[in-house]
Amino acid sequence: MLLQDESCVIKWLSQYGALPKTQLVRMLRKPPDTAEKILNNLRRASRIENVGDGYYIGLDSLCQPDQRVVLAVWVLLKFIDFVEPMAHYPAVYPSQLFFLKENTGYEIVVLYEGEGNLLRLLQPQDDLKYIIVLPHISMAAKLKLPKAPCLFATIEFQGKDEPEILFYSEEAIQNEVTQRIPAGSEQC
Repeated sequence: MLLQDESCVIKWLSQYGALPKTQLVRMLRKPPDTAEKILNNLRRASRIENVGDGYYIGLDSLCQPDQRVVLAVWVLLKFIDFVEPMAHYPAVYPSQLFFLKENTGYEIVVLYEGEGNLLRLLQPQDDLKYIIVLPHISMAAKLKLPKAPCLFATIEFQGKDEPEILFYSEEAIQNEVTQRIPAGSEQC
């Protein structure tokens, strides 16, 4: 029988595929040593495996990480203190991830260069907001946004285990001013 934290790890890996070990440690919201023990217990029980060189962890060693999902999980981690452990799920394409924060649904959509047309596939609903992850914020000015509140994010890897994630408001983009918003703020 699995402990609750172990069940969460299995559920996350079954939903999202292989994830970086750093993300799983953060998602567990435990001291790093405790999170490592949880992951080691799952490895010993052959429930999870290192993928490749061990940077990623999956349900088996052949899992291939989906980079869009990995980026979406980095964004989710900025809100993880406000999200219940089981209140985030894979989303419907073109979104990668859905989560609930304070009774509002958020979908994270990761776009690469030239993929702005994918936003047309979104189906906005009441109490749903979008976080659109872009390779660079200048791409936001060219997008045709859904009729729903949107927040923009860029992810900058700087050789660290965790990237820097910058948030920008829709209003700032429309005014061509790049105003950064702290994660978890009331605008999110």
